[in-house]
Amino acid sequence: MKSLAKRFAADESGATAIEYGLVAAMMGIAVVTIFTAFKGKLSTAFDTMGTALQTQAANIK
Repeated sequence: MKSLAKRFAADESGATAIEYGLVAAMMGIAVVTIFTAFKGKLSTAFDTMGTALQTQAANIK
């Protein structure tokens, strides 16, 4: 039973998956934080691009 406990404590096979999960979660939090902080500026930028695309599309017809 002691050797089973030692093997279990020394097993690191799931550590990489947990680390990747933590990194992905941190990146997700960072993206949400950045988008929230720049919400107004992003909205303005996409509105401007949308208007420009509509203008160009109207000129093609």
